[in-house]
Amino acid sequence: MISILNGRVIECLQDSLIISLGGIGLQVYVPTSVREQKRPGDEVFVHTYMVVRQDALQLYGFETREERDIFVLLLGVDGIGPRLALATLSTLSPDAIQRAIFHEQPEIFSRVPGIGKKTAQKIQLYLQDRIPSSVGLQAGPVLTDIDTEVIAALTSLGYSVVEAQSAVQSIHKDVAQDVETRLRAALQFFA
Repeated sequence: MISILNGRVIECLQDSLIISLGGIGLQVYVPTSVREQKRPGDEVFVHTYMVVRQDALQLYGFETREERDIFVLLLGVDGIGPRLALATLSTLSPDAIQRAIFHEQPEIFSRVPGIGKKTAQKIQLYLQDRIPSSVGLQAGPVLTDIDTEVIAALTSLGYSVVEAQSAVQSIHKDVAQDVETRLRAALQFFA
């Protein structure tokens, strides 16, 4: 099993990187956040997971071991394959996934392209006992229905769920509790 890769980026593809390692170019599928940071010639270090299929061997790479572990957990959910698990980590940070599980908000997973309401609920049920809640996670704020609407509005404007959640968390606590006002405040985060 290949656990880590340390090499040089040769090419950036739509959903993967070609990493040169000892004269061999390996195609490694990575989350969007990793792919957007790297350029040809950059040094790269990724934690990897190999998916073995009858017709292919595929490597998936992640910046942290935590991301890789969540990827492996997502593969255990009925109906989630490697591509959908990778899309989940491209859309949601490990922290956002933990918060969604801890606060029982499966609708967060519905924002991932390809995941519907039923699959989101399966993810919630499957990961509920498998993802440990961090100490700081319990103290984190629970999203109100209004903030959930603001996040939905921001994602419909093209921001990722991670960016939208960061913007909502940046809103001062004294801002009025209506969608329009909070949306304006959240958009100032991106200004």
